[in-house]
Amino acid sequence: MANGPEHKLLLASSEVVGFAKTGGLADVAGALPRALAGRGWECAIILPLYRGVRAAKVPLEPTGLELSIPIGHRIVKGSLWRSSLPGSPVPVYLVEQPDYFERDDPARGRGLYQFTAPGGQKRDYPDNCERFIFFSRAVLEAVRLLELRPSILHLNDWQTGLVPVYLREMYRKQPLYGSIRTLFTIHNIAYQGQFWHWDMLLTGLDWKLFNPSQLEFYGQLNLLKAGIVFSDYISTVSPTYAREIQTPYYGCGLQGVLSERRERLSGIVNGVDYSLWNPATDSRLAANYDADSVTMGKPVCKAALQRRFNLPEESRTPLLAMVARLVEQKGVDLVGKAADALLRKNVQLVVLGEGDRIYHEMLLSLRARFPDRVGLMLGFDEALAHQIEAGADIFLMPSFYEPAGLNQLYSIKYGTVPIVRATGGLADTITDCTPERLAAGTATGFSFIAYTPAALLETADRALVLYRQHPEQWLSLMQTGMRQDWSWDRIAGEYEKLYARINP
Repeated sequence: MANGPEHKLLLASSEVVGFAKTGGLADVAGALPRALAGRGWECAIILPLYRGVRAAKVPLEPTGLELSIPIGHRIVKGSLWRSSLPGSPVPVYLVEQPDYFERDDPARGRGLYQFTAPGGQKRDYPDNCERFIFFSRAVLEAVRLLELRPSILHLNDWQTGLVPVYLREMYRKQPLYGSIRTLFTIHNIAYQGQFWHWDMLLTGLDWKLFNPSQLEFYGQLNLLKAGIVFSDYISTVSPTYAREIQTPYYGCGLQGVLSERRERLSGIVNGVDYSLWNPATDSRLAANYDADSVTMGKPVCKAALQRRFNLPEESRTPLLAMVARLVEQKGVDLVGKAADALLRKNVQLVVLGEGDRIYHEMLLSLRARFPDRVGLMLGFDEALAHQIEAGADIFLMPSFYEPAGLNQLYSIKYGTVPIVRATGGLADTITDCTPERLAAGTATGFSFIAYTPAALLETADRALVLYRQHPEQWLSLMQTGMRQDWSWDRIAGEYEKLYARINP
């Protein structure tokens, strides 16, 4: 159990679950401080104050503290507001600057970082660099104004990549800042925050930093690279992904920078909040169950899911599912190429997600060809996501790359056996079902390596044979997964060890 002045954490993130969310970053930013607080850490969180936070009527109160941040030759004003994590005493501070942060409006196609152009394409806001320069300076100003005195400043993704640069170049010699150590977590290296070189003028940093060893990346300003180079330690969201991003195949051009710092790079798998994702207590389900009662509760959930998608209520027809952003990263193209052959094996398929138009059209065409075999909802519905995890027999997650992944962990908790491609966090969390591992009680799913429809179909065949011909072994596989512990309390312990290395 942590205690003492060295166990103070400030986590900075552009999104936090309960306030603003576009992906897994928000889940980590909300769950990790909560778990650390339960282990005796003094934690706080800081993020921008978006329009959606106000619209959701999150409890907020002004701190009365004002910000004056230099952006180029201007001074931009802002302020700090205070809230707390839902159901937790962990304080959450929000950076108010309406021109930068209160533009999100889903009804108008405006998100946290992007907007929808007239042709339907997603476009980044042209001032994203300026917005997160402001936020990065605000994080450090908040340390002083709120007298937070963190021992660890935990930064996340490109939106906070300039924080360690400012800390080292402008703040280190000031009171309160000298002992702060930084951890920079990469959640997805494909998103780097690259901007034209003249945005250096907005940072207020010395042009000497714009060089290939520090902030420059092929003629552009790269904020993710800034965080990697200037932070004391770097982490990412699984051990396998930490190795993968040091290779040209996965490194997105930053593999050399990461290899140079490999002694200070770690991978820690994301955890699951079992207060939200637990079939024994999930109020969204048609029936609750655990590993001992799964054979009674899961069939009820399966029948309810089949009714929800107007599919025949066939209890022994394998029901496959996919809940994902419909983008190339998630292997949607692989599913599309294999789908006709897969559906001819007398299975059902349900898909929940939204994303690229090409995959919307592909799935709509698939449903039109197999109306009694395919259920589809284009969009996102949190309750339905839980119901799919509980009602499906098999979960498809054949990702092209997957830094961590959460749905495979939700799936095994709900007794839904995952089929995954062995990459990133999927390789670290799912143990392939071989006869030896099944007998040893260590298998939790099925995995393959080659990114081909043939590999996906061969792996699906292995799963379907076990499901149809060996139901007792299938039950054992389900129960092994359901009894795994991927809780945030366990994962928080791994972060504690890493923090101890950063701040010995």
